[in-house]
Amino acid sequence: MDKYLQLFKDSYQGYFNYLLDEITRFHWENYFYGLILVSLLVWGLELLFPWRKNQDVFRKDFWLDTFYMFFNFFLLNLIVLIFLSNTAEALFNDLLSIFNLKVSAFQIVDLNALPYGLGLLVFFLISDFVQWNTHRLLHRVPFLWNFHKVHHSVKQMGFAAHLRYHWMEPIVYKSILYIPLAIIGGFTVSDVAIVHFFALTVGHLNHANLGWDYGIFKYIFNNPKMHIWHHAKVLPKHTKYGVNYGISLSLWDYLFKTNHVPHNGRDIELGFENDEAFPKDFVSQELYPLKFRKD
Repeated sequence: MDKYLQLFKDSYQGYFNYLLDEITRFHWENYFYGLILVSLLVWGLELLFPWRKNQDVFRKDFWLDTFYMFFNFFLLNLIVLIFLSNTAEALFNDLLSIFNLKVSAFQIVDLNALPYGLGLLVFFLISDFVQWNTHRLLHRVPFLWNFHKVHHSVKQMGFAAHLRYHWMEPIVYKSILYIPLAIIGGFTVSDVAIVHFFALTVGHLNHANLGWDYGIFKYIFNNPKMHIWHHAKVLPKHTKYGVNYGISLSLWDYLFKTNHVPHNGRDIELGFENDEAFPKDFVSQELYPLKFRKD
């Protein structure tokens, strides 16, 4: 018990010091200013090349989504996520130790043994594929969909809508991603930062007010013209749970036949069935899954 109490203290104190360092000191792996820079760049593209020209610069829920960005990126870690993540890792390692095992015993790929570019690509592909499958679960499992509704409550797309999600989502994503990443070794802090900022940029672009599909590369990379159909309020008749689950890559949707871009979706209605009754403010949206009762 003492071990976990110390872990609780170290998690909060360590992350607070980390966050303070991020805000007060610039470096190339700085997530705080990296988020601001990527957001300003993509917002600038929205203003220069708006797809929906009648959409306001400060679109519906712009400030709510901006708050979500910083809350989910930083404050959520400080409040709960870092401690839960560290605790889960410690429990998993303690469980393995009962059988005299370590996480390294399950490693089947060592990225250090691969050329740097290839190792980074493997790390990115595994991460993105696992997250694509997790995203499908969020739509298919009613309990998880109840949390994911927060993200789909967006009614006007813009870059900041990317990070409007319930705090339970990163717990689900990171829990499922932990084992696959545990069986590969050799990735560094720099590798994680590169993949992270690439995914952040693509995610911002996917939700931005931009009418881009990247031409032939649309079959590889997720894009605004594809992702807007993921947020369509009216689902196609051939699917029950959703379409276009891609995070950074559209590749998985085309491979597994979950792609759907029937026509230009610039002006389609966004949301989900009965979203008119969904809460409009941050606190109520966070509490919604806990209060929800199926009719």
